[in-house]
Amino acid sequence: MSINAAFVLPHPPLIIPAVGRGEQTRISKTIQAYQEVARRIKAIRPAIIILSSPHAIMYSDYIHISPGKKAQGSFSKFGAADVQITVDYDQTFVQDLCLQAKALGFPAGTLGERSPALDHGSLVPLYFINQEYTDYKLVRVSLSGLSLLSHYQLGKIIQQVAEKRSENSVFIASGDLSHKLKENGPYGFHPEGPRFDQDMTQAMENADFMRFLTCSEQCSEQAAECGHRSLVIMAGALDGRKVSAELLSYEGPFGVGYAIAAFKVIEKDSSRHFDQMVLQAEQKTLVDQKNAEDSLVRLARLALETYVLSKKTISPPSTFPQELTNERAGVFVSLKLNQRLRGCIGTTQPTTSSIAEEIIQNAISAGTHDPRFDPVSVDDLSRIVYSVDVLKPTESISSIDELDPKRYGIIVRHQHRQALLLPNLEGIDTVQEQLQVVLRKAGIKETESYTMERFEVVRHF
Repeated sequence: MSINAAFVLPHPPLIIPAVGRGEQTRISKTIQAYQEVARRIKAIRPAIIILSSPHAIMYSDYIHISPGKKAQGSFSKFGAADVQITVDYDQTFVQDLCLQAKALGFPAGTLGERSPALDHGSLVPLYFINQEYTDYKLVRVSLSGLSLLSHYQLGKIIQQVAEKRSENSVFIASGDLSHKLKENGPYGFHPEGPRFDQDMTQAMENADFMRFLTCSEQCSEQAAECGHRSLVIMAGALDGRKVSAELLSYEGPFGVGYAIAAFKVIEKDSSRHFDQMVLQAEQKTLVDQKNAEDSLVRLARLALETYVLSKKTISPPSTFPQELTNERAGVFVSLKLNQRLRGCIGTTQPTTSSIAEEIIQNAISAGTHDPRFDPVSVDDLSRIVYSVDVLKPTESISSIDELDPKRYGIIVRHQHRQALLLPNLEGIDTVQEQLQVVLRKAGIKETESYTMERFEVVRHF
């Protein structure tokens, strides 16, 4: 028996009467939709509820699955310690899920639990479900810093395990949408907030799970959402399934978007393998980008690929432009995988005899020695997107009025601490954002005295 239905549910603690103390009436449509979901779950009578929560234990490169026989939690953090929930975990499902993940080499399991208590991302949905139905066991999974496609893959693994069971099961994607809908909200306003919520709710209404996978990481970050990856896991759990979709409610009176949606599984549908579509589109884009690469980027790619495959360092090709084998400059090589940074190493001043050798050296370093990432694997090579920045000489500045984050990079220095930030980076649109990021990168406080230098680059793709 595969998963029978899935629901998108928000988790504002104030929706609980003992927490909201009257404020919950301002989201009455959300409460009514929650009650409708609870009734639908009662009608399905699932033996298993699989719930993904953004407030469970979270790691950058590992998805945690809650272990043990049972778990308990309360709303004590929100002034309602008397409201408590206890659930039994489905240990067999958890064991099978961990074994399947291990067999597929997927980074998920029960290791690293720091607190067994149920988080509010789990408690709020369970509070309403338990008003109508309690004859189930829970499987709780977290989110992670892994890619959207990885979360989709976890959903597919959950589906595979559920199909081996004879009981009904339901998936709950716990998560709020944007936290930046209003200036007077607790998180302020960003134009991407309302846009993100409109995009996600339209996707829910139309069962357009492709939108969940193709929404950019930058958009999610600017919207300050917490449920995007829950939606993607749910989409994976319904992979290859035709569903009927209903957007039951959407509200955002407190500056945070609360959406409730229901998906009923109808039948198998080979046209709804969204991860395959994304990978096919990505592969076409990568081929087009690779064909359009200029000579500097092709050299960076050749250097890293040769080193990873044979552990050999190439020499600049004889056909390489002469000015790049004679001139010297600092160079940064950046790598991206799944639209996310995968490595970046550079030099502010030349350390080799030519720009070409600088590219070779820094491409290998970006792929194998960036301390923030594991070395690039052979499987990664064909999917990496490269950029090469050739730095012009730096110049000292005395005021942020001399900065422009689209035109100039910045170097800050204080005693032995220093950091560099390249220009024209996604998500950095103002001088203030640029300065905050580079100071944080250097470990320099804004109140400390520091020097600034600016520089321009010639960026190659």
